[in-house]
Amino acid sequence: MLELFNTLTRQKNEIIPFEEGVVRMYTCGPTVYRDAHIGNLRSYLMADWIKRSLILLGYEVIHIKNITDVGHMRQEVLERGEDKVVAAAIASGQTPQQIADFYTQRFLNDEKTLNILPADEFPKATDHITEMIKIVEQLEKNKLAYEVEGNLYFNVRNFHKYGQLSGNIHENTLKDAIRVEIDPLKKDPRDFTLWKKAEEGRLLKWDSPWGYGFPGWHIECSAMSIKYLGKNIDIHTGGVDNIFPHHEGEIAQSEGFTGRKVVNHWVHGQHLLADGVKMAKSSGNAYLISDLINRGIDPLAFRYLCMTARYRTRINFTFASLKASENALNKLKIKFHEFRRSSHTNQIDTEKFNAWKMKFQNSFSDDLNMPEVLNLVWRLLESELNPKDKYELLIYIDQILGFDLPNTNDSFEIPDDILNICADRTKLRAQKQFKKSDDIRTNLESSGYIVQDYQSHSILRKKSLCEIRNERWPTISSSSQIQFSNNVSNEIDFTVALLINSHLEDAERCILSVNKFSDSKNFEILALDNGCDEATGEALEIMSKQIPALSIIHADHSLGDGAAKNILIKKSSGKIFILLDTSVEITGEFLNQINLILSDTSIGIAGFAGLKTPDLMHFHDGDGESGEMDAMQGYCFAFRRNDVSQVGLMRESFRFYRNLDIDYSFQFKEKGYKIFADHNLPMVLHEHRGWTSLVESERDELSRKNYGRFLKKWRNRSDLLISERK
Repeated sequence: MLELFNTLTRQKNEIIPFEEGVVRMYTCGPTVYRDAHIGNLRSYLMADWIKRSLILLGYEVIHIKNITDVGHMRQEVLERGEDKVVAAAIASGQTPQQIADFYTQRFLNDEKTLNILPADEFPKATDHITEMIKIVEQLEKNKLAYEVEGNLYFNVRNFHKYGQLSGNIHENTLKDAIRVEIDPLKKDPRDFTLWKKAEEGRLLKWDSPWGYGFPGWHIECSAMSIKYLGKNIDIHTGGVDNIFPHHEGEIAQSEGFTGRKVVNHWVHGQHLLADGVKMAKSSGNAYLISDLINRGIDPLAFRYLCMTARYRTRINFTFASLKASENALNKLKIKFHEFRRSSHTNQIDTEKFNAWKMKFQNSFSDDLNMPEVLNLVWRLLESELNPKDKYELLIYIDQILGFDLPNTNDSFEIPDDILNICADRTKLRAQKQFKKSDDIRTNLESSGYIVQDYQSHSILRKKSLCEIRNERWPTISSSSQIQFSNNVSNEIDFTVALLINSHLEDAERCILSVNKFSDSKNFEILALDNGCDEATGEALEIMSKQIPALSIIHADHSLGDGAAKNILIKKSSGKIFILLDTSVEITGEFLNQINLILSDTSIGIAGFAGLKTPDLMHFHDGDGESGEMDAMQGYCFAFRRNDVSQVGLMRESFRFYRNLDIDYSFQFKEKGYKIFADHNLPMVLHEHRGWTSLVESERDELSRKNYGRFLKKWRNRSDLLISERK
C-alpha cells in the first residue's frame, strides 16, 4: 500500500481511503495571472506521481485541481503594471478574466507537455462564488467570522486547532509569519480575510450579504474541494509555500464549516532552487517550460530531473543537470526500442518478471521514492533478464515514470536508402577497405546518424536532438565550471569583455567600435552570450569568423550578472581586463589611455563614469569629473587581471547588474586600491536597454535587493570613502 509523509501528523502514514477502492484527491492549482514556472510545476509532478501510483495499485482516483482566477488578481496591482505581460494585456483592452483564461490554457498545455495526467475537474474560483458565500455565512453563524465595514475575517482565536498543520501555534510566531500588510480592521493580526470589500474601480466583484466584494484566497479551495469531493477528502497536495498561511486557513474554514475533520492526508513538495537560490520572477530565474523547449531541450528531461530527488527535499536546478537528465532519458529511450526490436524472440519469465514488479512497487510505495525507482530502471537495463522481460517491465513502470516510452520516436527506424549505404559500408569493412568505410561513416554522421560498429555488423540510429544541439557549439552552465588562474599567456595585453543578454544590435555596435579603435594587436574581445536565443548565438558566431580578435562563450541559460562576469574574468588572457556594457560605443583609441592610468599601481580600477558618496547611502554621478572616485559605474570597468588573485571575484549573489559595480569597487578599495575615472575616454553611452526595458516596479525591487546586499557587507566601512581621508 502507498505510504506518504503526512504534514499533519509529521510522519509517514498509509493511504487508507474513506471509501474502499476510491481515493479522493485535491491539488491546489495555479493562480492564472502569469505562467507557471518549473518550480511551480514540480508540485504538480509530485501530485501526478501520487495519482499514477494509486492507479497502478488498483485504485480509482477522483482528482480535482482548482484554477485561482480571482483573489490574487488585485486591480491595483494590474494598474501599477507590476507584471509586464499583464500590463500589456490591460493596455490592449483585455479584461482580467480574459488574461486568466489565457494563462489557464497555457498551464494546461504545460501539464500536457510534461505528460501530467489531467484532473477530473479544473474548477475556476469565479464559477463558485455562491459556494464561498455559503461557507462564510455559516462561519459567521458559528462565531468563527466577523464583519467590519463589508469585510469578513476569520476569527483565529475562536478556532483552537489553528496552527496544527504548520506548527505555528504561538501567537507571536503567527504574527511573525503573517505575509500581508497589517489590516487595521482586524481584531487580531492573525485573522485572515474571508471576503474583501471591493475597492473603487475593481472589475472582478460580486454582490453578497455584506455588499459588493470578492473572496479571500483561502476560502476558494475550501468551497471547491468540498463541492467536488465532499466532506471526506483523502489527500490534499501542494507546495511547502502553501502550508502557511493557505492550507492552515483552509483547514480552519473547512472544519469550522463542517464541524469535522475534512482532509485526512496533507502532502507538500519542497522548493526547486535555480543556481542555488529560490526561483522567482524578480531574480530572473523563473524558467518556463517554453524556455526549455526554445533551447531545444526535451521538456520530459525536467520530469526526469525531478525524479532524481525525493519530493520532500530541495532540488538545485541547473541547465547542466537538466542536460544530464536529458542524456539519461535519451539513453533510456534508445534501450527501450532496442529491447522492443529483440523482444519477439523471447517469452516472459513470470517469476523474475513479478519479482521485479514487486521491487518497483515497494519503491514508489515508500513515500514516492522516485530516485530508487530510477535506480531500479538502470539496474534492470544492465540485468541478465531477456529483452522481452525488460521491454514489458519498462512499459509497466512507465505508468509511474510518465515518459510515454511506447510513443517515443524510434531512432532505429531508418530510411531504406540510408540502410543500403550502411550495408555497403559493412561490406567495405569486411574487405578491410577502412578508408572508404570511414569516409562513409563521416558522411552518415554529418547527415544526423550515429554508427555503432561491432565485429560482425553495425547498428545505425538517428542522432537525438540533444546530440545535434551539443555539436553546434559548447555551452557553459555555471562559473564553477571554470577555475581562475594567473598562469595565463603574457602575450595578450588587453581583454575587452562584453556580457550580452539581448539586443544584438547594441552588442554588434559595441564590438565593431572596439575592433575599429583597438590600436594594439595584442588584444582579445570576449563576448558571453548569456542564454540568448539561437539566432543571436548564430549571429555572434558569424561575427567571430569575421573579427579574428573576437571569441564567443555561450551560456545555456541566463546566468546571474555576477556569475556571468566572473566567467569573462576567468576566461580572459589579457594583462588588463576591460568590462564594457553593450550600451557603450568606442569613438577613438582607448586602450593605451586605460593602460596609462593603471600603470599607477595605487589605482585598482579605471573607467569612464565614477560615483561619489558622502555616507554610503547616496551615490551620485561624478558630474563628468575625472579623478579619484568612491566607485566606478559598469559602463567601462578596467583593472589588472593579476589583482584578482588578491581582490577576489565578483559576488555571485548579485544576479542583477545594478550595484554590482559599486560592490566590486569596494572590494578593490578594501585592499587599498584607488578608483579613478577619466571622463575623457573616447566613448559614447547609448540607451541602457537592460534598464529601460524593465517596468519601474521591477527596477525598484531588483535594485533594492542588490543595494541591501551591498549595505550588509559595507555599511560600517565609511573609512573607505574619499571624504573620510580628507
